[in-house]
Amino acid sequence: MSQRGYNEMWADAQLALSRLLTEELPAEPPHPEKDRVVFFQRLAMLYVRYIQILRQLEEVYDQVVHPQKRRVVRAILDGVIGRVLELKNEMVEKEFSEYHYMDDVLHDLKLTPEDLEIPIPRYFLRERNKELQERKKMLTEILKLVGVTESPEPLMAKDMSQEKAIKIIQVAERARQGRLRAKLNEESRNMNRMYRTKEPGKDAIESATVCIQKVWRGYMQRKRTKIVREEEMIFLGMAMDPKYKVPCPTEIAAQSSEASRKIKQEEHNEDYQKSLVSVTNQLRDVEGYDISKTMKEQIRQWFIECRDTTGSFPDFPEEEDGGSALIFAEKNPQQLMEEIAAKEDDESDNKPKGKEEKKEKGKKEKGKDDEEEEEAGLKMMPSAFLSDLEMENKIFEDFWKNRNETRNFSQRHEVELIKEERRKMIEEEIRVKVDEQMRQELAEWKLAVDKDKGGKTKANAKKKKGSKSGKKKKKEKDLTADRTLESLCQELVEQGLLKQANNVRLDDYMGDYSYLGTTLRQNDIEPMPSLSDVRQVLSLYAVLPLGSQYVHEKAPLIKAILLAGPAGVGKYPGKSGLAMMLHMVFKVARLMQPSVIWIEDAEKMFYKKVPKEEKELDPKRLKKDLPKSLKLIKGEDRVLIVGTSTDPLSADIKSLCKMYSKIILIPRPDYGSRCILWNRLIRKQGGDVTRALDLGSLAKISDGYTPGHMVQVIQSIVTKRRTLQQANRPLTAAEFVAPLAKIDPVFQEEEEALKNWYAKTPLGKKRIKAATGKEEEDAPVKGKDAKKKGKKISLTCF
Repeated sequence: MSQRGYNEMWADAQLALSRLLTEELPAEPPHPEKDRVVFFQRLAMLYVRYIQILRQLEEVYDQVVHPQKRRVVRAILDGVIGRVLELKNEMVEKEFSEYHYMDDVLHDLKLTPEDLEIPIPRYFLRERNKELQERKKMLTEILKLVGVTESPEPLMAKDMSQEKAIKIIQVAERARQGRLRAKLNEESRNMNRMYRTKEPGKDAIESATVCIQKVWRGYMQRKRTKIVREEEMIFLGMAMDPKYKVPCPTEIAAQSSEASRKIKQEEHNEDYQKSLVSVTNQLRDVEGYDISKTMKEQIRQWFIECRDTTGSFPDFPEEEDGGSALIFAEKNPQQLMEEIAAKEDDESDNKPKGKEEKKEKGKKEKGKDDEEEEEAGLKMMPSAFLSDLEMENKIFEDFWKNRNETRNFSQRHEVELIKEERRKMIEEEIRVKVDEQMRQELAEWKLAVDKDKGGKTKANAKKKKGSKSGKKKKKEKDLTADRTLESLCQELVEQGLLKQANNVRLDDYMGDYSYLGTTLRQNDIEPMPSLSDVRQVLSLYAVLPLGSQYVHEKAPLIKAILLAGPAGVGKYPGKSGLAMMLHMVFKVARLMQPSVIWIEDAEKMFYKKVPKEEKELDPKRLKKDLPKSLKLIKGEDRVLIVGTSTDPLSADIKSLCKMYSKIILIPRPDYGSRCILWNRLIRKQGGDVTRALDLGSLAKISDGYTPGHMVQVIQSIVTKRRTLQQANRPLTAAEFVAPLAKIDPVFQEEEEALKNWYAKTPLGKKRIKAATGKEEEDAPVKGKDAKKKGKKISLTCF
C-alpha cells in the first residue's frame, strides 16, 4: 500500500473516532441506565469499535514515514489504547467477569472473532530495540561472569535405584543381542539364496510378470484417484492450491516495501531531529529578543493599569499558578485581581473551621446521597483519555485532514509546523526568565512608590511561602544508594532472582475462540474461558499497559496478576535480609522497566497450613512484606507482579485476593484449540500434516491434556529420523496415542474444583450475586462458607 493509501486509512480511522467521541461526549449527560444487560451491550459495542480503530491506527503508525504525522498518530493511538483498557475495566465491574462473550455484537457489526484480537503495537519493541540489545548484552556478560548458563534446567545426575539401573542395562544388552542376531540371520538367508538359484521356468516368468503388472497398475490408479480427489477439493474450496502455499511475487514485493519504509522512517526521523535543533536555535536568535521585550512592556503596562485601577501595585502571580501567563490572558486588571483574590479565599476555605462546618459538610453529603438514590442506575465512569482524544482529533481536523501535500511527495517534515510548535516552547522559556526579572522590578517599584507597604508585602510573601511548604512526605529509604545497577543485577543473578526473558511472542500461545460462551450463559451455565480469551486478557492487563508510559500512568492501575490453573532461597535470612532482597528486586525492576516480577507457586506464601516438608523453608515469610512493597508501585512505575499457581486451593483466599487484584483462571484447551495446537505444533516440529493424520480424532482423544503435554508427545514422536521418513510413511494419529496414554490428564473433577474456588473470589461472588438478582447488595456470608474463611521470586526484564 502507498503512503496515500495509509493517509486514507488514517482519515477513515479518525472519522470513526470522531463519531465515537460524539457519542461519548454528548451536549447533555445521558440518563442512567437501569437495565444492566442494555448497559453492557452499549459498553461492548464501544469496546469492539475502539478495537477496530486501534487496529487501523497501529497499521498506519507502523507504515507512515512522515515524522510529524507519526507523532500525531502515536498520541491518538496511545489514547485509544487507554480508552480500550478503561472500557475493559468497566465491563469487568458491570458484568463481574474477566471474560466476555460478544457474539451478538460481532454479528451486528459483521465482524469475525479474529477482529476481536488485541493487536500488540509493533513500536513497543522497535523503538526500544537499542535499549533492549544493550540490556541483553549486559545480562549476558553478567551471566558469563557468574558462570550461569542461560538454560533454565541445567543437566544434573538424577538419583536411580539399583533395580532400575539393572533394568536399563538389561534392555540395552538385549537390544544389542537382537541386532546382532538379526544381522546373522540376514547373512545366512543371503547365502541360502545364492546356492538355491535355478533357472526360472516359462510359467514362473509369466506369473511374475502378471504380479508386477497388477501391483504397478494398482499403484498408478491409486495415484490418479488421489490427484482427482485433490483437484476436486481445491475446486470446492475445501483445500488450498499448492501454488498459493509458496509466497507469491506480490507478497515478496510487499514485504520488501515494508522493510524499505522502516529505513525511510529512520532517515526522515533523523532529519526531523536535526531540523528541530536548527529551527529552535534560529528562532531563539532571531525572535528571542523581540519576544522578551514585548513581554516586559506588556507586564509593565499591567503594573500601571492595576495601580490606576486599584490604587496599589499588584502581587505578581506565582510560578505554580502560571506566572505572567495569567497576565497575557484576555482579562482586564480588575478581573485578574479578583481571580487572584478568589484563589487566596479558596486556600483559606480549605482549612477546617470547627464542628459547625463539619456538620454542614455532612448535610451536603447526605443531600448528594439522596440525589444519587433518586437517579439510580448505571452510568459510564469518568475517562482520563477522552479529553486528550478530543484534543488530538481537533489537531487532525485543523492541520492534517485537508492539507495539500502535492509538493511533499517524499513525505518529509514541514519546517513551518516546526516553527509553530517551537515558537510556543521558546516563549515559555523566555517567560520564565522574564518573570524573574519583572518580580525584581516590581519589588523595586513598590519600594520606590509604596514605601509603607513594602515591608508588609515582603512579610506576607514570606508567610505565603512558609504556608505552602506544608508537611513533607516520607521518602522511601534507599538501602543500596551507593551501588550501581550492574552490581545489583550481578547479585540478583547469583541468587537466581534475575533471569533473561526468553524470546516468546504472545501469538505462540495458541487457542481458538469460545463459540459456545454466549449460549452457555443464556442457559445459566458459566463457561470455562478458551485459550483465546486468556491471551486477550493478558494482552489487556499486562502487555498494553507495560508497553506505553503514557497509558500506564493514566489507565486503571494493575499491580499484580495471578495465573491459576492445573500443572502441565538462601542468602537473605531474617527480617532485615528479607527487606534487602525485596528492595533490590523492586529497585532493579524500576531501573529496568518495563519489568515483570514473577512469583512461582504463589499459593505457598498464603498457605492455610504449611506442609511438614516445607516448614524449614518458611514459605510464608513474604506474606506481610511483599504487599507493603506492592503499595510502593505507582502509576509511573511500569512494573507488574505475575504470580503462577497450580494449587490455589491450598492458600488463604482472602489474603491471596488482597495481593493479586486480577485472578485469571487458565483452562484446559477446548476441542477447537486442541485442533489448532496439534496442527501448528506438529508443523513447528518439522512434521507434515497430511490426510493420513486425522487431527479431528486426535483432538477428540486428547481431551483433558494441556498444551505442555502435547508438546511433550510431539517432541517424542516427530524426531529428525521420523521427519526423513515422512515421504514414504506419513504421520498418523495412532502414533501419538501410545505416548499420550502414558501421561495423566487433567481430570474434570480438578477443573471443577478450580471453578468452585474461583467462585469464592471477590469477583466470583459478585458474579453469583448478580446471577441471583442481588447484584447491588453485599450480603454477609453465612454457614460453612464463613468458616472456610521456599518461595521463588524472579525478575524478568523485557
